[in-house]
Amino acid sequence: MEELIEYIAKSLVDDPSQVKVSRRVSGSTIILELRVAPEDTGRIIGKRGAVANAMRTLLRTMPTRRRERVVLKIL
Repeated sequence: MEELIEYIAKSLVDDPSQVKVSRRVSGSTIILELRVAPEDTGRIIGKRGAVANAMRTLLRTMPTRRRERVVLKIL
């Protein structure tokens, strides 16, 4: 999961070295935190959130071992 989000983010931003994806687990929820350079935040979010929503949709369709919920936070 983290690798997919990192790959997508690096292909969208101007500075791929600033892309960081971290994973936290809270109960039955997996929280993926995506950090990019401040000037690249708009590229990750997209117009009206289209890019961010597309990444979240991909995460929802991925199977997890214990039916965990996956949340993407863009920081």
